[in-house]
Amino acid sequence: MLVRLVYASRAKATLTPAQFDDILAVSRRNNPANGITGVLCTNTFIFLQMLEGGRKEVSETYNRIASDPRHQDVQLLHFEEIMSRKFADWSMGKVSFDRLNMAVLLKHSAKAVLDPYSVSGAVSVALIEELMQTAAVS
Repeated sequence: MLVRLVYASRAKATLTPAQFDDILAVSRRNNPANGITGVLCTNTFIFLQMLEGGRKEVSETYNRIASDPRHQDVQLLHFEEIMSRKFADWSMGKVSFDRLNMAVLLKHSAKAVLDPYSVSGAVSVALIEELMQTAAVS
């Protein structure tokens, strides 16, 4: 059974680009063996991530992230069973909100800032889907 999970968290300390690249590299190395795909969005202190894969594997990955000491305020925003993946080609795509057109954020929230804590899980999913369609995901 495939599932999709979206969560938000805050970094305990502002991440450097090199630290973010290291996190991404580890995800891209480990996720294929676990059948995990998805996308990670960040602005160096807020994470918004969508994970897809088997229920057990996605749950284990989320639990590992939630207990990671680099994260705080981890909140599950959205969880659903799915028929197919949105990110089948990506072990982990990335979006840096620091380089994003703020109009995309404003379309989905009250302010042109990344604040997944102030919007519904469905809005977070819609934002990630739009980023995918506008090629903001790499």
